[in-house]
Amino acid sequence: MTSQIKTVLLLGLLTGLLLFLGGLMGGRAGLVIAFGFALVMNVTSYWYSDRIVLRMYKARELSRGDAPHIHAVVEEMSARAGIPKPRIFLIPQDQPNAFATGRNPENAVVAVTRGIVSILDPDELKGVLGHELGHIANRDILIQSIAAVIGGAIVFIATMLQWTAIFGIGGSDDEEGSNPLAALAMAFLAPIAASLIQMAISRSREYLADDTGARLAGNPLYLAGALGKLDAASKQIPMQGSPATENMFIVSPFAGRRAAALFSTHPPIEDRIRRLREKAGSR
Repeated sequence: MTSQIKTVLLLGLLTGLLLFLGGLMGGRAGLVIAFGFALVMNVTSYWYSDRIVLRMYKARELSRGDAPHIHAVVEEMSARAGIPKPRIFLIPQDQPNAFATGRNPENAVVAVTRGIVSILDPDELKGVLGHELGHIANRDILIQSIAAVIGGAIVFIATMLQWTAIFGIGGSDDEEGSNPLAALAMAFLAPIAASLIQMAISRSREYLADDTGARLAGNPLYLAGALGKLDAASKQIPMQGSPATENMFIVSPFAGRRAAALFSTHPPIEDRIRRLREKAGSR
């Protein structure tokens, strides 16, 4: 199953969970209230995400004179991807890592840490930059934001259901087939299920960005070599930042806090490297 198809199916599953919970809470009215609340919160975050995260990591924009090689590589691969050249920022941290952000290709940003330039050779850096441009070309920020809106609505409805089931507010005890205990269980389990689905969507988009990045860079082995180095370094060099931004980076920047694979925003590095090497072998 391709990453694109998997994303569509996961978004469909997330939407189905939202509709089911909306029906439990109060049909269409409850659904509209929850969805509207989540939409306002997440659209604001989506619109200003680049400024928020760049400020959080004290990033500064790199001019062409500051980093001529990076600008040239990004310009070349952006043209290949059919997107405008994004702005390039430097994060003053020693852990080698990178991310892309921005609400659309016209307002995109690629950020690299200070450490990534010193640890990767030019080809490996090209692979990383290709991966980040892949996120921009595939509109992953938009897809993740859609998932966040639906997930946020699910959490909102689930919270209301918990109050309803515990205190009997607006309950439907005399309605045939109603089950307060089942509603309460669903209210606690639904946010967990929504989080798992969102993480699965994040992992599927990482695989897709790997594929796109390998194509843009011209050789899957460039990115495969980079991922191995970045993963090893992330376990040795700490990143100062918020775990809420983990899914943005090319490798998990908080390896010391790594959860089980099911709860991870990133696919296993070993699997990503294996897929890239297989892709290189099939050329």
